[in-house]
Amino acid sequence: MDQRYEVAMFVRKLAEAELPGASVELQKVVRQYLDSLGLSVQGMLRNRWRIEPGEVVVEASRKPEHSGRRRPSARSRLKVVADGEGD
Repeated sequence: MDQRYEVAMFVRKLAEAELPGASVELQKVVRQYLDSLGLSVQGMLRNRWRIEPGEVVVEASRKPEHSGRRRPSARSRLKVVADGEGD
């Protein structure tokens, strides 16, 4: 189901509701949009949507082994550029 129009209306109403002095009625409309788009907990429950657990990445617990080489310093990687070069 295409909800582009509803999303656009939600964004417009949200921008209006965030302004100082916005009416309570406008804030209720924004809440209704949140629910209808499934962007709130109640909306997700009503749509019977569930969030699947994400992939768990297991980091290696051992420390990386260092070779005898040192990493070059930032200074050694930079190049001196004279005025006017690189334009």
